[in-house]
Amino acid sequence: MLLSATPPPGPRPAKEVRLYEEAARHRGLTPPRTHPLASITWLGPAASNPALAHRVGGGPAHLTESCRWIEAAVRLPHWGRAHMPDHDLDAGWLLHHLSLAYRWIGDDLPEGLRALLRYKLLLQGRRMYEFAVASEGGWWSSSYWQNHNWICYAGLATAGYVLGKEEWTARAKENLGTVLDLMPEDGSHAEGVVYWRYGVPFLAIHLDLLQEAEGVDWWDRGGFLSRTFRYRLHQTAPGFARNVDHGDCHDRRSGHSAGLYYRLAARYGIPEAQWMGDLASGDLLRQEAAESGVRPGILPEAYLEYLWYDPSVPAARPTETRAFFPDLGLLAARTGWDDDATLVSFKASPGGGHKAWETSAKHRAERGWETLNQGHHHPDSGSFVMVSQGEYLAVDEGYSNRKRAAHHNLLLVDGQGYADEDRYHVYKDLPFERQARQRDVLVGDECGWAHATAEIAAMYAPGLGVRRLDRTLVFTPSGRLVLLDLAESEPGEGREWTFLLQTDRPTEPQPDGTRLIRSGSAVARVRQFHPRAASVSSEVTEVEANPTSSTPELRLTRTLHTFRSTTARSATGLFLTAITPGAGAPGEQVACAAGHGVAFDGETVLLSPVARQIRTAGVEADAAAVLLGDGAAYVVAATRLRLNGRVLLDGTEPYTGKVG
Repeated sequence: MLLSATPPPGPRPAKEVRLYEEAARHRGLTPPRTHPLASITWLGPAASNPALAHRVGGGPAHLTESCRWIEAAVRLPHWGRAHMPDHDLDAGWLLHHLSLAYRWIGDDLPEGLRALLRYKLLLQGRRMYEFAVASEGGWWSSSYWQNHNWICYAGLATAGYVLGKEEWTARAKENLGTVLDLMPEDGSHAEGVVYWRYGVPFLAIHLDLLQEAEGVDWWDRGGFLSRTFRYRLHQTAPGFARNVDHGDCHDRRSGHSAGLYYRLAARYGIPEAQWMGDLASGDLLRQEAAESGVRPGILPEAYLEYLWYDPSVPAARPTETRAFFPDLGLLAARTGWDDDATLVSFKASPGGGHKAWETSAKHRAERGWETLNQGHHHPDSGSFVMVSQGEYLAVDEGYSNRKRAAHHNLLLVDGQGYADEDRYHVYKDLPFERQARQRDVLVGDECGWAHATAEIAAMYAPGLGVRRLDRTLVFTPSGRLVLLDLAESEPGEGREWTFLLQTDRPTEPQPDGTRLIRSGSAVARVRQFHPRAASVSSEVTEVEANPTSSTPELRLTRTLHTFRSTTARSATGLFLTAITPGAGAPGEQVACAAGHGVAFDGETVLLSPVARQIRTAGVEADAAAVLLGDGAAYVVAATRLRLNGRVLLDGTEPYTGKVG
């Protein structure tokens, strides 16, 4: 498709209009004569989109426009200035786009420009190739789970196929095979939504090139590509325009890639991906382009939308509301997809996810290589994001350079967050054993509930003596949230345990002891049943970041309002919290002889994630959780359930699911 500029058969008038608009978008700009300090990635699509428009529709205007930007790019002595000239993202982007332009319209270029472009591609490709060889085992050359690796090798591959440099394409192909084998099979991506949309399209680009140039079909290799749309879908906020911003996210608007949606839809027959592609390239396009902090952004993807759109693929609006991605320990649940729906996203895993953490440890031990670049990962295991009524209620910090657990909806121990945090590569050089994980997961559209327990004790400094710090999160069918935090330190070592809740505006204390979260017209009520005598405060937390080393003067800032609830010093800590969106009652505590419970109108949550014994007036269970609502009972890790005198479950093996 890409090399031959041949899209799937069928009409594509809207994509053609998009392509022509993008081809003309820079006509009022003057190309730079010298290299600016900022990134020049945008020069590539500024040349390739009009090149494709000329290939598709002809006419001198598109050819002239492509020539302007080709000439500007090839006359720069280096590609990239502020960070790793010739060896990183600027060079990768330009190699890809200018090589395609050379392939598509090379015969129509003025002879002098054609020769100069070929020379420049050969020069920059050689520089990139030699750096990849020399830096193997260090930076992006073998950072298999990172966008720099995918982009730079895709650029090298594009140039290699266009120029006939088999040495380049062979190395890029070998790397691609390794990446596909090592990416998580569940399709999740630890760098977060923004870097998913920035990097993953280049994996698809490389696969497209490989299939067309060599006849090698690796689209199903490893399983990541076939499942990654589902990950991206469930990190979409209700209403589809915004995202869940786990990991480094420049903003809440960036994240859509219509071109990638179309390619995944066509390859794997995913109607929801086709529908999302239509939405992203239609109603959402201009607002994302205007508000996104990621450059070059969504508009330059017009060439991918044109070449990857398959009009024969049916489109269908998403309906699935619950999902769990085991490699990243990511639980996502929502009440629906409309603008006012409620969503929670809850994660806990080792740095980069289980597969990356384990495999990179082997690379380190066996080869002495550092293959897991953790720059965009956060100390956020056990944290969650909550969106409701069109607004963010429990929020994440977004992008940061000095990453801290205190910037997330987490817990502090004696005021301290994760061990060795407050730096950019927050998981670098940590012991292999320092891992968080999820257990006791219940999720599925058929039940309406979502439940998981995050184990995060290992993430705190050994000197704190944290033996247990488990967070259980329950999302009810109507969108209420229940959190149970159980903490335990070494005997005789009392600690102060602090519960953190991050919001966009200060929470407001209410006469009944609850706190109100307010964001725009959206509200939620927070009721903390335990601890009963906590020290409560609210403070401002400022987070600042530079999201790209290629533009050193760029700064992002975000102001969080942090609600803190701190226990008296004790060897154990317990927080039982309910968050109720909208105008509903905030819930009542259930009297339990064993376990902990919260009851709402029509929904009851009973929890015992450690002792696994629940005893109330009507419930006797050996289980991690009993969830009651709408006449149905669900259990988590249960061997026995007696409900209102009737035995519904009695077995030896723990069972999770519906009973009765």
